[in-house]
Amino acid sequence: MAVGSITSLIIIPSSSARFLNHINNHHGQFSSSSLLRVQGPLQKQLQGFRVIPLPYYHNHYHHHHQPHGISYINGTKLTDTDNTPSVFASAASSSSTVSSIGSETGSGLSLEVREIKERYKKWQWRGHTINYLVHCTDEDRPPLLLVHGFGASVAHWRRNILTLSQSYTVYAIDLLGFGASDKPLGFPYTMEAWAQLILDFLDEIIQKPTVLIGNSIGSLACVIAASESSHSLVRALVLLNCAGGMNNKAIVDDWRIKLLLPLLWLIDFLLNQKGIASFIFERVTRRENLKNILLSVYGNKDFVDDDLVEIIREPAQGEEALDAFVSIVTGPPGPSPVQLMPRINLPVLVLWGDQDTLTPLDGPVGKYFSSLPAQLPNISLFILEGVGHCPHDDRPDLVHEKLLPWLDLLPAL
Repeated sequence: MAVGSITSLIIIPSSSARFLNHINNHHGQFSSSSLLRVQGPLQKQLQGFRVIPLPYYHNHYHHHHQPHGISYINGTKLTDTDNTPSVFASAASSSSTVSSIGSETGSGLSLEVREIKERYKKWQWRGHTINYLVHCTDEDRPPLLLVHGFGASVAHWRRNILTLSQSYTVYAIDLLGFGASDKPLGFPYTMEAWAQLILDFLDEIIQKPTVLIGNSIGSLACVIAASESSHSLVRALVLLNCAGGMNNKAIVDDWRIKLLLPLLWLIDFLLNQKGIASFIFERVTRRENLKNILLSVYGNKDFVDDDLVEIIREPAQGEEALDAFVSIVTGPPGPSPVQLMPRINLPVLVLWGDQDTLTPLDGPVGKYFSSLPAQLPNISLFILEGVGHCPHDDRPDLVHEKLLPWLDLLPAL
């Protein structure tokens, strides 16, 4: 097949049939005969991957359509797949590295919400249906479990799942009361209940020592789960802007919260009046209001898109969602990470966006986590500049830059 002059090559896992279909649908047809056979120095490194040429003559192949986060080698000229291996090997050798393509805003690989929903699986936990996703690989490494924050769901990891699953089996779960999981009326939501859900999921579904990766209250649920020192299925912890409690009543040491405590108790009282709670919840979950809230907690405003608004808004409809919201906001804050972290001897990676307005670095929770590396040798901390409360979706490129090398240091199973 004569393809003319090649601007770059994209390299994807051989199992990525869905992504190859995406290439076919948007960037011209590539049959199996279009795939380059790799020989020479990179043959072993690229075993199990597909290498696809992207020729100059695909005029419709614009920058904003480039497959995000895919590896590439630039400046190679190839003429025929049957004769390219030695040319490719030579070009690869001279370029010495395989780089990463990012989107204009550094998003990396991203799943569409529709694709995420197609992968949903269900698990029964104590009579309730729990929604989860699994993206498998054959790597003999610890699996990862992604646990979302308040109001979010599995889909909030849309910019992380594909990148992480290149080397790890990735699970993501909707906590009870969120996403597509059940929202049972009258359920007493607590941090401890979510932690137990996570531990039971490890026991029944994953059944291997697992790295727990959480954001906000998802982080705290992971901390509580990991603090169960007898539980051998927690392999390591990754905390993204960990919450101080299920709600702001936990952070009583923050002078800002102390000033607001009377107001918080008033809000609790009002939210327990069903008519008032319904009125407030309906307005909070309007698209324009949700977008403004998200803009206030994201550093990267470009990523507050319509998909993100729908990820938060869609599950927040109906009486069950309102009941969960009221229970969580007015319920007990739960255990503090300050009490729990010294009990954890596992490897811990802490990533913190310095533009977080919900758990700011200069607040008691942020200050506490910032001090931990000097106190506990098992903890690593990185501050992410210009990043808000949800680093994994706000600046996934920065998160992956710190997370992947750290994960590589964990021993294989």
